[in-house]
Amino acid sequence: MTLSLWAILTIVSLAAVIVFTAIASVFVMRLVRRPPLPLSDELGGIPRVLQKLRKRRPMSEEELAVARQAVSDRGSWMALCIPAAIFCIGCFYVFGSLEYVHLNGGTPSERTFLGVIPMFTSTNLAIRMVRSASLRRRLKTAVLLEPPEAQTAPLPTQ
Repeated sequence: MTLSLWAILTIVSLAAVIVFTAIASVFVMRLVRRPPLPLSDELGGIPRVLQKLRKRRPMSEEELAVARQAVSDRGSWMALCIPAAIFCIGCFYVFGSLEYVHLNGGTPSERTFLGVIPMFTSTNLAIRMVRSASLRRRLKTAVLLEPPEAQTAPLPTQ
């Protein structure tokens, strides 16, 4: 029994899905076990902090810690396994459909190429992750807010 090119590509993409999903699940478990920062739990907190970092606005210590954590998470090679797994799922669907068409002697239809949708979305996700990971250079030159000096009344002297 010989396998066609589409069958081999289907098997390879399934193996890649399994590998990337296993790595991505380890990465997500690490993130879940880590204690969250207070600002990262706020709705829209991380995008707001990253926007400040992009525009080089002054940030507090807490905001800088959240920015460091978000940039570090998005720049991890393990984080890129999430869009890679989604991309390979799309490849698995397309190659499997082409193998089915090849075996049954038909012509590919629109349904055959539905797997291209997750391939495009995962590519977009990977580009966004790499773009936000490139903020690592700006973290080195981030401007901190000056803490307001406590205005205390002078102690009375006797």
